[in-house]
Amino acid sequence: MAQFVQAVVLGVLIGGIYALMASGLTLIFGVLRIVNIAQGAFLILVATFTWWLWRTTGIDPILSAVITAPLMFGLGWVLYRFVVRRISGQAASMSVLLTFGIALVIEGFLNVVAGNKFRSATPAYFEQSFRVGDILLPKAQVYGFLAAVVVLGGLYLLLTRTWAGRAIRATSQNPSAAALVGIGATATAALAFALGSASAGVGGSILSVLYPFFPASHYDWISRLLGIVVLGGMGSLPGALVGALVLGLAETLTATYGSLQWSTLVFYLVIMAVLLVRPQGLFGARLREDVA
Repeated sequence: MAQFVQAVVLGVLIGGIYALMASGLTLIFGVLRIVNIAQGAFLILVATFTWWLWRTTGIDPILSAVITAPLMFGLGWVLYRFVVRRISGQAASMSVLLTFGIALVIEGFLNVVAGNKFRSATPAYFEQSFRVGDILLPKAQVYGFLAAVVVLGGLYLLLTRTWAGRAIRATSQNPSAAALVGIGATATAALAFALGSASAGVGGSILSVLYPFFPASHYDWISRLLGIVVLGGMGSLPGALVGALVLGLAETLTATYGSLQWSTLVFYLVIMAVLLVRPQGLFGARLREDVA
């Protein structure tokens, strides 16, 4: 029983971190209808910068999110205003091609400046754990989970309690009606893209501690994030949370009672089973195309 509880607790901790990483991707799609394939590359870019910052200054990798999040917010805003905006309103395939190109540029940049090597930040608490009865809670996962909860809570408050958040939600639900009441589509889209990028700023800092990475790791991460978003429903933040928890539990339970190498397969089998019943995902809205 203790082994099962241990696996579930670890799954929830990891799932919370995955939820933070996926929140940016689903927010950007919900407002802009853009599939940001570069989100995984954003994570690896931030992880590499966090690792460098930790090695040169000793700043705690997770705490360095207070630096990386604003930087990624600015980068996201600039990318939208000068690059992504040009494909606004075009087919989804254009957004996939453009953001995949951005991901390749980031990968090439990291290969040049950082080298094609596996890296991981290992602060003093990396191998330490909290003990609660028979349950061991790795400090790195706990700190990463707490950071994710704080950021997700802040994002929730921003989207529900501020005018900017209401503008983002209105634009995601009905862009035409939002424009009629004076909500600027370009400014709102830029803000959504910047917020989605900022979430990668925090997620990448956490990733640098929990997982080894190298420039091409972004392929693995974007596949995970897309799986989470598709399972939960494209554009649904609650769906991203549920999808992330499913992935976290699939990893830990499979690793506990089977083999870790099968965990990703189990997750995608769950996605297939859900999509057979609900093609729009767990929390996704049914579109006319789905009905037809």
